[in-house]
Amino acid sequence: MDNKIKISIASDFSITPASRYKDEGPFSGEEFREDFLEPKFQEAIKENKKLEIILDGTIGYATSFLEEVFGGLARKHGVDLVLSTIELVSSEEEYLKDDILDYIKKAND
Repeated sequence: MDNKIKISIASDFSITPASRYKDEGPFSGEEFREDFLEPKFQEAIKENKKLEIILDGTIGYATSFLEEVFGGLARKHGVDLVLSTIELVSSEEEYLKDDILDYIKKAND
């Protein structure tokens, strides 16, 4: 039995993640966080599993998208809970994981 829940931004959402907010157009960080990430995050917590977030396969990420997704998740649920629940996977752009961890840790600054 796999003790991970997986979500791929490219496969489950879009290969062209865009801006921060829904009112700025399709495929926003806010849309991804609210409609895709939050339900999986809640499921992972409920089932005491890790949430593996696969970052590979997109054309790229705007910093505003990533901050809204991961900083927003940390502002809503707390830095410690987010850090202990999610697992970031990227073989294409390894630096993204460090950037995202930064957004999470600085979410309430």
